Amino acid sequence: MVADPREEYHLRRNRWDAEWKILQRRSMVIGNWRLAIGIAAAVLAYLAFGVHKISGSVLLVPVAVFLAIAIYGARVSRRRTLAERALKFYDQGLARVEDRWPGTGEGGERFQNRDHLYADDLDLFGNGSLFELVSRARTTAGESVLADWLMAPADLPTAAARQEAVKELTELLDLREDIALLGEDIRAEVEIQAVTRWGSRPTRVFSKMTRVLVFALALAGIVALIAFLSQLVPLWPLLTILLCDLVLARVLRQHVLEAIRGIDTPAAGLRVLSLLLARLQHESFHSPRLKELHSEIAMQGLDAAHRIARLERWVEILDSSDNVLVRVIQPLVLWREQSAMAIEAWRQVNGKFIGRWIAAIAEIESLSSIASIAYERPSWRYPDLLGPEDAEFDAVELKHPLLPQSRCVPNDLRLCRQTRLLIVSGSNMSGKSTLLRSVGLATVLAWAGCPVPVRTLRISMWQTAASMRANDSLQDNRSRFFAEISRIRAIVELACRVPTLFLLDEVLSGTNSHDRKIGAAAIMKKLVGCGAVGLITTHDLALADIEDELRGSAQNVHFDDYISDGTIEFEFKLKPGIVTHSNALELMRSIGLEV
Repeated sequence: MVADPREEYHLRRNRWDAEWKILQRRSMVIGNWRLAIGIAAAVLAYLAFGVHKISGSVLLVPVAVFLAIAIYGARVSRRRTLAERALKFYDQGLARVEDRWPGTGEGGERFQNRDHLYADDLDLFGNGSLFELVSRARTTAGESVLADWLMAPADLPTAAARQEAVKELTELLDLREDIALLGEDIRAEVEIQAVTRWGSRPTRVFSKMTRVLVFALALAGIVALIAFLSQLVPLWPLLTILLCDLVLARVLRQHVLEAIRGIDTPAAGLRVLSLLLARLQHESFHSPRLKELHSEIAMQGLDAAHRIARLERWVEILDSSDNVLVRVIQPLVLWREQSAMAIEAWRQVNGKFIGRWIAAIAEIESLSSIASIAYERPSWRYPDLLGPEDAEFDAVELKHPLLPQSRCVPNDLRLCRQTRLLIVSGSNMSGKSTLLRSVGLATVLAWAGCPVPVRTLRISMWQTAASMRANDSLQDNRSRFFAEISRIRAIVELACRVPTLFLLDEVLSGTNSHDRKIGAAAIMKKLVGCGAVGLITTHDLALADIEDELRGSAQNVHFDDYISDGTIEFEFKLKPGIVTHSNALELMRSIGLEV
């Protein structure tokens, strides 16, 4: 039985807060001890070297104590930082539970694509988006996988397998906490495709002879430098070796660039990856998909975490080549070249596995993100997933997932083989667009493997397509109407290829009523004829006649409102039939326009 998320989050936050306060007090005590030991050391130094009252060896005592306290203080500081991150983690969790979450997470703006057939229309990315609500990924690879899941429906077996994995992860709050807090508070910048290409590159950049030569020259340079400083040899052997190093570095320049191209992940990001691998390697799973992913991480008995940690160390050494001191000794020891050769040697042994390790981590992160929202939204339900041949969307008490759940008014609706189109009429602000987004987001969530804000949902596998935010573009020299009909053409073309759920808001609103009625009727006939199902909204009641033209495949529904004490009140409840009035004039008057 899953605990109440608000109570559990408060409980865990309070534990971390209590620990943070203890660590804060310890930090202050440690600071005081450091000051006291520093003063004591100064007094002892004066007695030893100023007035020669005691032996200077006595100073070893405060130095040893100071080092011990410094080591302990570093541990306390790391634990305090961890506690601070845990507090932030649970503060964000409580914000989601209490519907205060917009602007608190990662919005995934880098995935925004105005040409996608529903991402912008359904608020998949950006502030207050579905991605911000769901994503908890520590790696950019995990974010990319989750974004892919939201932008394209899975097939039935894959979505069902994700559901089972999410159900298991929902109860593993300790694991999700560990994933969130491991390593530094950063997102590991790693892309699956780039790293996979780097790891699977067949060519060997450095020959064995080259590696031996570079190592030998570096060793000889160190020996020559020590010998020169000890006045055992003149300067010319050191200069000769240095000249050879510079020539070799010039020859190997392109090889070095080739070796490190594609491994652009910073060492701190690789640290997060290695810690994630280490944590997941020691977890046991039961759902089939999680067991498959776990086997990818532990493939052939390889210690993936240890191997990624070793790559992290070499990348850190490579990155340190920008350090001023390293730049001084670089020409003599060939620091950058040796680092690149070590990374290339690592790739030769482990490169074929790294892409699969990162892909497995990314998928587990995505599943864990969905599990978090499943945990925080216990009223959401897993839908019954159907094949495309069933052509059904049957929702009971459907809500919009991005709106505060306490204020959401649930609605029932059904699309099926008989009723393929709902024509939604209603006044301004009555809930028409919200209904369309609720249907679209429910479909996106369902086929990503996520629970949905409904009491029950039976849903077939469809490709969602929407036209809800068509905008004009001065740069592209296109009007809003042209943008809308271009999107509708793309939706029709899609519906002719694959099972499609279409969502058209204020269809053809950019033209006159006569052309709108003829055009909309023709478009609906084409979409329904292709086997698509969907909803359209309109203010133009002439479009209600489409119900008759489609001979039973369409149904008129509406949202109503009423005037109470001079104020417009909205019910937000979907009702059968056509709306009988408009509130446009009342809205204009309510803001002071004389009409």
